[in-house]
Amino acid sequence: MAKAYLDVKDLHKSFGDFKAVNGVSFTIEKGEIFGLLGPNGAGKTTTIRMLTTVLAADAGEILIGGHSVKKDSEKVRSLIGVCPQDLALYEDLNAIDNLVFFGRMAGLSGLAAKSQAMTNLELMGLQERAKGKVAKFSGGMKRRINLAITLMGDPQILFLDEPTVGIDPQSRNHIYESILNLQKQGKTILYTTHYMEEAERLCQRVAIMDGGVIIAIDTPRHLKAQIGDPDKVTLEDVFLHLTGRSLRDS
Repeated sequence: MAKAYLDVKDLHKSFGDFKAVNGVSFTIEKGEIFGLLGPNGAGKTTTIRMLTTVLAADAGEILIGGHSVKKDSEKVRSLIGVCPQDLALYEDLNAIDNLVFFGRMAGLSGLAAKSQAMTNLELMGLQERAKGKVAKFSGGMKRRINLAITLMGDPQILFLDEPTVGIDPQSRNHIYESILNLQKQGKTILYTTHYMEEAERLCQRVAIMDGGVIIAIDTPRHLKAQIGDPDKVTLEDVFLHLTGRSLRDS
């Protein structure tokens, strides 16, 4: 077994009397794509905010690349890249200027930022639109720019929060291929999605959260085998079996 690049031990977070995260533990191996799934309100977002140093945990330990999030958050921030569900773009700027700006924020020199920006735009199939104004890009192009920005500074672990929501099949497929290429380059990836077919296609293992706890963690195939024939059962079947069919609107 490869050494864990991310190690989460007994993580807790409450907001008043509400326990958003209640004893979560899991590991992600170096170079693994790991899915974190769950219905609305399951605790995924709170967990990710703690993993990415945005929110302090009440209790528990998080190690990324051997560094403690609590004790060495500055070093941890240099290792992580976060692709938020909400687009983090300056629409009045062109594509390359967006990437260069975020590269400078990550501590790159102007020359290094521009070089990385062109590399990342090429990875996303957008090198010919480098000078294009982001406001005029399609939804799929903006999602790909969002992911390209995440790669500025060459982070070693990527937190991708629903990176394909609301886009066309062609852009979604290009993002899939880009993520698999990043894995081949040695990147470690935590992936959240409400599209179960994405998790099944991309993730070596998935954890399903509900009510602030992890209720299942395994490979997609092993999880499917727990409720039926893994060649006939889908990951969505597993998800609904474990979390129920009741609507989660809040």
